[in-house]
Amino acid sequence: MPVAPTAKSAIWSGVRDESIGFCVNRRAYESVGEIASIYNVSGFTNPTPPADFGPRPKIPPTTTGRTMVRPLDVSVPSIRFIGIWLIGCFLWGSFDHSFATAEEENSKTPVAESAPTSPLLIGSAQRDITPPMGFPMSGYFHERLATDTRDPLFAKAVVFEQDGTTVVWVVCDLVGITRDLYEEVVRRSESLHGIPAKNHILSATHSHTAPDYKAHLVRHLRGELDEDEKKNSGSPYAAGLIDGIVCSIGDAISSKRAAKLLAGNATQSVPVSFNRRSVMKDGSIRTWQGESNPDRLRVAGPIDDQLGIVAVVDIESNRPFAICSSYALHLDTVGGTRWSADYPALMQRAVAENFGDDVLSIFGAGTCGDINHADPSRKERNSCEFIGHALGETLVKEARSMLAKSIETPSVTTPQLKYRHAVVPLPLQAPTKQSIARAKALVPRAREGEKIGFEDLVAANRDVQLDRLRNNPSWIDADDPANVWPMIAWEGVGNHLPVDVSTITVGDELAIVFLPGEVFVDLGLAIKRHSPFKTTMVIELSNCVETAYLPTHAAYAQGSYEVINSRTKPGSGEKLVAAALSLLRSAAADDAPAKYETLSELTAR
Repeated sequence: MPVAPTAKSAIWSGVRDESIGFCVNRRAYESVGEIASIYNVSGFTNPTPPADFGPRPKIPPTTTGRTMVRPLDVSVPSIRFIGIWLIGCFLWGSFDHSFATAEEENSKTPVAESAPTSPLLIGSAQRDITPPMGFPMSGYFHERLATDTRDPLFAKAVVFEQDGTTVVWVVCDLVGITRDLYEEVVRRSESLHGIPAKNHILSATHSHTAPDYKAHLVRHLRGELDEDEKKNSGSPYAAGLIDGIVCSIGDAISSKRAAKLLAGNATQSVPVSFNRRSVMKDGSIRTWQGESNPDRLRVAGPIDDQLGIVAVVDIESNRPFAICSSYALHLDTVGGTRWSADYPALMQRAVAENFGDDVLSIFGAGTCGDINHADPSRKERNSCEFIGHALGETLVKEARSMLAKSIETPSVTTPQLKYRHAVVPLPLQAPTKQSIARAKALVPRAREGEKIGFEDLVAANRDVQLDRLRNNPSWIDADDPANVWPMIAWEGVGNHLPVDVSTITVGDELAIVFLPGEVFVDLGLAIKRHSPFKTTMVIELSNCVETAYLPTHAAYAQGSYEVINSRTKPGSGEKLVAAALSLLRSAAADDAPAKYETLSELTAR
């Protein structure tokens, strides 16, 4: 487990190893000013780092892309900087939820709450959502049609209920949850089960060997699938996908029982994840660079080596029936044209072999926007099997330890369920008319097989989607070859994308945070570091994928693939961090839900 920050280091705690500590922590320090500027804190400017922070040292190259999370032991020269931190890091309209002090960070003081009046009920279930052969696959910028199934794809649902509050969380073996899919599933589920729409969370694992369902779903929702297309698909896949997710929710509701939760983190000691962004000799940042490149200096950021684990145990039998986990690592370890859930399928196998075939392993992707499985010090990449077995072994070992300890005391001793939700408007980038015209020309040429520069193609796809989101242009229709991102729900949504941020908390021990898009690991680490709960899991790609990548504010200036493939303006990731911490502190203080839950209220601020 990472060492807790001390009073001396709390303000500067962050990412450090012998090679990049000062550089990364200086960036973390500068982000205080960035957050303050985002929230228009009057009179606040980006401060100069304290004198004892020292000059930027000459930094030798690392031998690995792994950077552990450890506190930086730097003295704080003045209480003034504590005040700056509290002001700079706080959140919409309510400065009484300041970040924890060092003592609070170490002790994780129990939250105030009233006692629950009924037991915590939890149910879980899964449904197969594997598409037919010949259906398009997602994950890359070229078309692939599935030829086989390596392992099936599932929608796995967990339903939490207590004292009139019911929350649904479904994890799908998909590359992302489009807003169209989310809204249709929620509409059906709310109608069938009476659960409020905002109490539904749909997350994607981000498997790159899952279906590209966007266009098929839009045509299904518009009633445009002709009989030949239905016949060739066996049945409309989009209809089956929606049914599978909705039915998994219904099955989970039917299986509800009194349950207890065992929560904690395990350090993934076998290296399986690596930050994929590198600092080059010319000072630029580039993605996917190995040590064989003589111009590569070092890794550009950290990893999160903590595997978050929540075991759900039947109180009557004292047996687990679901084990939820989260780890920050891109699901792109398989490739090819076979359907696969990627390495979580092997984690499911490990759970079934050790706890029983009826026990579900429910995996949520951690904040891994800049994390993948390629060790820059080696030419060969870790295989799906290696990664799945390594994570599965860690998961099983820690779950066994939790279960053994729970015989005397459950990990979550005061199981009071709380749910918080906010809508956060993220400002969209505004491509020029010239860049949109260029994108319209490039995308069809790429589809016809012409070789287009990778970054040019990524930018073209981005600009076409941004034009669709902001303006709902008349030139796009279902048959247009430039229609790379068909949509209904957010067509012409305007200058802001109204994304969801949600939290599920149980007692003072457990918090699960749900964010949209592909989030950089620094942002997830910030939420974990300042959460008032003992165990905090942060799950990305929830309720929408349209944001694409969500880098840190500093990363936007550094560029490279993830920044090119982003949709929102700099500071959007920090807004999500602020929203998540606001909701967590609301739950911890037993306050009413966060004040700003609508787009108009947020944008008016």
